[in-house]
Amino acid sequence: MENLMNAMVFRGPENYSIEKVPIPKCPEKGLLIKVKACGLCGSDLRTLRSGHKNVKPPWILGHEVSGEVVETGKEYNGEFKKGELLAVAPVVYCGKCEFCLSGHFELCENIRELAQHWPGGFAEYMAIPREALALGNVRRIPNGLNPLYAAIAEPMSSCVHAHEKANVNFTDTVLIIGAGPIGAIHTNLAKLKGAKRVLIADILPHRLELIKPFGPDITINAAEVNLVEEVLKITDGKGPEVIITANPAPITQVQAIEMAKKGGRVLFFGGLPKDNSKPGIDTNLIHYKGLYVIGITTFAPRHHITALELLRSGKIQGEKLVTKTFPLHNFKSAVQEAINGEVLKAVIIP
Repeated sequence: MENLMNAMVFRGPENYSIEKVPIPKCPEKGLLIKVKACGLCGSDLRTLRSGHKNVKPPWILGHEVSGEVVETGKEYNGEFKKGELLAVAPVVYCGKCEFCLSGHFELCENIRELAQHWPGGFAEYMAIPREALALGNVRRIPNGLNPLYAAIAEPMSSCVHAHEKANVNFTDTVLIIGAGPIGAIHTNLAKLKGAKRVLIADILPHRLELIKPFGPDITINAAEVNLVEEVLKITDGKGPEVIITANPAPITQVQAIEMAKKGGRVLFFGGLPKDNSKPGIDTNLIHYKGLYVIGITTFAPRHHITALELLRSGKIQGEKLVTKTFPLHNFKSAVQEAINGEVLKAVIIP
């Protein structure tokens, strides 16, 4: 094996490039994988633009990963063997806090992530430390599932968690605000859960076109209409039973509270900019309408298992979600097309 590999090295906001770097050493109790695919996430775009508190340049990003085991550590005694294909979810739980001990891994008090605390997958090879292997977020890719699509089980896992909390059923109208890849997954899951109607809103018309293969019943261009008025009109003045804000725009959280049906569930899925995270929500509406407001940020191993099975079974079709792949040397093109909304989900093939 050569001593050098190609990797996307982040050196600071708006400063990144493909470089030759040393292939990581295989951890003594871990694995070395050859990366098969690595999804480009909205959080990657934010880090590339503005940095991240847990990322200390120079650094290799990329946390939606699938790969092939090419080496096991000298002291590794786990189940995975050389040549096996793995789906790597990046969340690393401590396993010791009260939330981990009670099975609520998604609330781990000492959570860490691959691509933040350890180098990520926008590279030809990636080391998987012992800690990441301990609690089930690294799994064999199910038979018949393309590694390209196994990589995107990671963002899907958080969406599965959201729908577990939302408890969508066949009497519900579901509104998803944001027609990006996360909005597409939410649309697909809401349909699978049997929602009566799925509405999706965005301010970019080409995004609304890209999401049509996922079967929303109604698309709404929020740049052309008053979103609250339009949704209330569609729902006979009552509002949707479930609203998911799958975007980083503070105003959509305000709108969600305003138009949710009495007793409805509002899921804040997209995080807000840290300097604009208090959008002025009328909490009286929460109080008097009896709303359930739910925050979702990550997932437990069971959600990752479910996401992989949904992809394997074709209930969520990876080929609809991944609208374009890019070789590693075209990383900047992938970033630009993702920022412009020209692709739904971009995946890097090192």
